[in-house]
Amino acid sequence: MNTVIRYELASLDLRAHEFVVRLRVTEPAPKGQRLQLPAWIPGSYMIRDFARNITAISARDTHGPVPLSKLDKQTWELGRCDGEVAVDYRVYAFDLSVRSAYLDHTRAYFNGTSLFLRVPEHAEASWELRIPRPEDLAARDWRVASALPAADVDERGFGVYAGEGYACLTDCPVEIGVFERAEFKAEDTPHELVISDGGRFDMERICQDLKPICEEHVGLFGDLPVSRYVFLNLATADGYGGLEHCDSTSLMCKRSDLPKAGLDRPDSGYRQFLALCSHEYFHLWNVKRIRPARLAEADLTTEVYTELLWAFEGITSYYDELALARCGVLSPEEYLDLFATTVSRVLRTPGRARQSIAESSFDAWTKFYNQDENSPNAIVSYYAKGALVAFGLDVTMREQSGDEKCLDDLMRRLWQRFGKTRQGIPERGIETEVADLLGEPLGAFFRQYVYGTEELPLEQWFARVGVGFRVRAASNVDDLGGYRPDAPTGNVGPGLGARFEMQPAGLRLTQVIACGASQVAGLAPGDLLVAVDGERVTDSNINGLLGRVRGEAIEVHYFRRDRLYKTMLPYRPASPDTCDLWLKPKAALSPDVANRRAAWLRSARTKTN
Repeated sequence: MNTVIRYELASLDLRAHEFVVRLRVTEPAPKGQRLQLPAWIPGSYMIRDFARNITAISARDTHGPVPLSKLDKQTWELGRCDGEVAVDYRVYAFDLSVRSAYLDHTRAYFNGTSLFLRVPEHAEASWELRIPRPEDLAARDWRVASALPAADVDERGFGVYAGEGYACLTDCPVEIGVFERAEFKAEDTPHELVISDGGRFDMERICQDLKPICEEHVGLFGDLPVSRYVFLNLATADGYGGLEHCDSTSLMCKRSDLPKAGLDRPDSGYRQFLALCSHEYFHLWNVKRIRPARLAEADLTTEVYTELLWAFEGITSYYDELALARCGVLSPEEYLDLFATTVSRVLRTPGRARQSIAESSFDAWTKFYNQDENSPNAIVSYYAKGALVAFGLDVTMREQSGDEKCLDDLMRRLWQRFGKTRQGIPERGIETEVADLLGEPLGAFFRQYVYGTEELPLEQWFARVGVGFRVRAASNVDDLGGYRPDAPTGNVGPGLGARFEMQPAGLRLTQVIACGASQVAGLAPGDLLVAVDGERVTDSNINGLLGRVRGEAIEVHYFRRDRLYKTMLPYRPASPDTCDLWLKPKAALSPDVANRRAAWLRSARTKTN
């Protein structure tokens, strides 16, 4: 008899925000069966201790109650049992994110890592999951959306799902509620788009734009290893994020980022949404199938360390926006407008001089996913700087090979050698594959920019693809740079050297940048800045107040722990941390650079067809 692990959402307690789950084990170990809930979810490298949300648990076999002992924070052991065992437990779910589970009268959502106890001895066994229609009247119009393999479901998606292995069960997030649903085909493969709580938006436009984006990524790799793909998206007032899965993705966005009917060109919010969808779709290959060897072996009970996240998130972050230009959804100018903001974000992180992207990858568990007020001074994002390094690697490969090879070729090579074979990439595997592809190593590049903290030669890299590059001080608090052939006019005053949030009484400093004016003045994160030069300060007048005096210090008043203090804020010119990019006129480029720029922005589909 083959072991089948059966799960059931026995009920949804909407008011208590609890899933009631029943687990049936047909062949438990008679002298002590262990049950375990993961400590983290793949793609989000932080210990989250999902088991802390289990509020009650009990077990029974054919003869009655079975003792259940807790061995550690996430592991239980059944006492002696006879025949099938049913384990009932309640899981509190009120995490409005893409990583965990959520339940109220508006929707139900979960990742299997948050809900389903693992039976370690049967991790590869067949499983069944029953999702019955909720009994609560508040859920009478709900439907189910998921990439879970359906076995026997009704027209609303309620019923039985079945598959093989715990990894499959937990890799398919589930959305249950009232939502908008649409389908489109990319490379003749069905793709489903589900948007919850989106308000008024143009679903047809999203499908129209996602189709070429998806096909651009398929064209790059040459294969689409799924028979169906599902985009699950929750729209909120101020949300953003995504988590990749093998056959689907779970997303969050602002409602304002969704396109309204009649939108001409994608605005900044919609560009961000499309880039997010593009990012998570690229992960279908890069992360979910092309994986670091160490992550491929992870059992989700404890941290797994790798220096390669820069390649899996950074390269993905590079391609997520580049694909929008290559497929024509964005113009090259609109693409560079996005790319410039990525450069600005990295330039505003002094920690890039302290931490390499390899170190950032390794320390993701304790630093990147657990940031504090000092993080900009101490760490760097392997997403954002990783994207810049990926761009530099792309440009360098093109130049070194006489424009015969590029990053596209590396990604196709990784797909064929590691993704299709499900063989994990060793820690220095990317560097090795680049050397094999080019016929020569790029040791200095990796030593300086991946494992070292040398400043990236961005101006040189952009020049090699015919793109102009400028770094300047921000003109206001909202200035992140962009596509700007002409330099901004007007004077830029001194900088505060801190990040802040507006509060009714003043500006609350959230982060104080190393060596900036605020740090030199003795200000600290948490201080409430209330006056500059004797005048009440707001987010709209801070630049003007600081600009009153040049070359001198200015008096500021602030509260710390509810006591009023004053200090002298020294004059510090605003940091040159804002990037402008633009396309250089073709007539000003050499033939090699002009051809390289055209190849860089050309669709990958034309290269593989």
